[in-house]
Amino acid sequence: MFFHRQELQHKAKPDAPDAVYARKLQEVLGGQYGEITVALQYQFQGWNMHMPGKYRDLVFGIGAEEMGHVEMLAVMIAQLLEKSPLGITDEAVQKDPTVAAVVGGTDIQQGIVAGAGARPADSMGNPWSGSYITASGNLLADFTANANAEMQGRLQVARLYHMTDDHGVRDLLGFLLARDTMHQNQWLAAAEELKAEKIEELPVPSNFPLSKEERDVSYQYLNFSDGAAASEGSWASGPTPDGKGEFTYHDGPTTTAPYPGPTHPDARFYGTTEVPNRIEKIAGAAQDMFHKE
Repeated sequence: MFFHRQELQHKAKPDAPDAVYARKLQEVLGGQYGEITVALQYQFQGWNMHMPGKYRDLVFGIGAEEMGHVEMLAVMIAQLLEKSPLGITDEAVQKDPTVAAVVGGTDIQQGIVAGAGARPADSMGNPWSGSYITASGNLLADFTANANAEMQGRLQVARLYHMTDDHGVRDLLGFLLARDTMHQNQWLAAAEELKAEKIEELPVPSNFPLSKEERDVSYQYLNFSDGAAASEGSWASGPTPDGKGEFTYHDGPTTTAPYPGPTHPDARFYGTTEVPNRIEKIAGAAQDMFHKE
């Protein structure tokens, strides 16, 4: 059940209209790591969760807040588009508003489709996709993905912060940066708590029997690059983060196997083979002759 309160979590108003920057903001609204993605990602994780309690409350709580961030960005985009010129080009181009919009770097669909408003799309106009969402049902995998999403999103907001001098826009972005800081820490803390409580551990999924994997290669660093410096890292020697093994370093693979011999595909697929293909051709030719007679 959802209720909507017509208030914003943080109030910010741009100093001046800017259609070009409104297009840039679409990335952190409808891009792969935008607010629409994290808002729905956390909701789907909650809906797919098999155990009630603090972890489900956490994802629903942050997911609801992220919906508010979707709203704040959509409102800011609309404010940036309000009374904004269609383009910033010379007089010749201005005679065609559509061309002016393209040359000027604005998103013409914000005007044509959304009536000078935000769209569920990224900064290039690509529609938001549900394939951006990670909701696997495994909490450690999902919380790790959530931390990554918040890191990527905060990185993009930080870049956008330096792409404008508008105090009102920077005010909003500064607030979003602070909330991304909190959410990164929340997901990382939740992941550590899962491990401390032995609910889920590395390697994910921890309830799959390790005896069923080929343990000889489970902790081998296999170097398939001519760069040798990787051997100096903690991932090449010493205890593994899951506490179940020791890293070892190897130049190239430690296992090899002969390449499988030729296969004989189903004749209905008409794949080219060696001897069987010749036999089939002869048989086919004979059958054709029979039908002709």
